[in-house]
Amino acid sequence: MNGEIAPTKAITLEELRNTPGFPSEKRLSLGRVAVIECPEEIPCNPCEFACPKEAIKIGQPITNLPQLIEERCDGCGICIPSCPGLAIFVVDLTYSKTQALVEFPHEFLPLPKDGQEVDATDRHGKVLTKGEVVKVRNPKGYNSTPVISLAVPRRYANEVRGILGGVRIG
Repeated sequence: MNGEIAPTKAITLEELRNTPGFPSEKRLSLGRVAVIECPEEIPCNPCEFACPKEAIKIGQPITNLPQLIEERCDGCGICIPSCPGLAIFVVDLTYSKTQALVEFPHEFLPLPKDGQEVDATDRHGKVLTKGEVVKVRNPKGYNSTPVISLAVPRRYANEVRGILGGVRIG
């Protein structure tokens, strides 16, 4: 291909909904819940050990897709920074009448500030809407990934997966 990079096909929301890590519409409607967007059978399982409620199951072989046991998940978000693939999010459709809360890993500097308005992006980095940073969790320690809590219009809750801006950490 003369040194050109071939375009990659990104997974769609409908394909993600058919993975064992995506919560049901009923569970999404009940409040905070993890959304595991891990569609590839790769050897990885830190999320299974990070969850204090045992709401994520991989088992054997270690290449199984992560399964969300939605009745156990309380949306605490401890699993978000444990995922080396940055593939776990928390969605809260009950945040307010008009807004949802989306929590996601963020490996770019500078980190946004609480209350800051930012451009919210989809899985491909395309700006979808504006969002307000509700909270930035920046755990200290080796290999700790900051987690952003972002309020967005409810209709974007299953699409927003990041924010625009910053320089990648590391």
